[in-house]
Amino acid sequence: MKRREFIALIGGATTAYPLRVWSQQAPRRAVIGVLSPISAAAAARNIEALRAGLRELGYIEDRNITLELRFAEGAIERLPDLAAELLALKPDVIVAGSPPAALAVQKQTRVIPIVMNSTTDPVGLGLASSMARPGGRRRGSSASR
Repeated sequence: MKRREFIALIGGATTAYPLRVWSQQAPRRAVIGVLSPISAAAAARNIEALRAGLRELGYIEDRNITLELRFAEGAIERLPDLAAELLALKPDVIVAGSPPAALAVQKQTRVIPIVMNSTTDPVGLGLASSMARPGGRRRGSSASR
């Protein structure tokens, strides 16, 4: 093998190797934030139901999703700080366990989708624009995260 051919071979191999390693990296897991006003113990049944429902849809924790759980332990005043913690993780969606939890998240982001349990008047609370078109959470918007 000629010197130039050898140098080209080594140069090509060292350039291609990082690309091969990079191409084998696992895809990013979706991050689901959960913000609950109650304790972890009190929410255990609901969290397990969420996990079961996600599994039925093919979302497996620590395989293709990550759940980030935050509990206020009954101290509603902790919700804004816990919401900020979750938002710092840049979740794909936040599940709010109560209207106060949803409001705490909504005050800090207009981009990340918020899913919440039922409430009697989401429009009156300012959580939805209308019942027909709740609106609001598009990733491409210029609103701050």
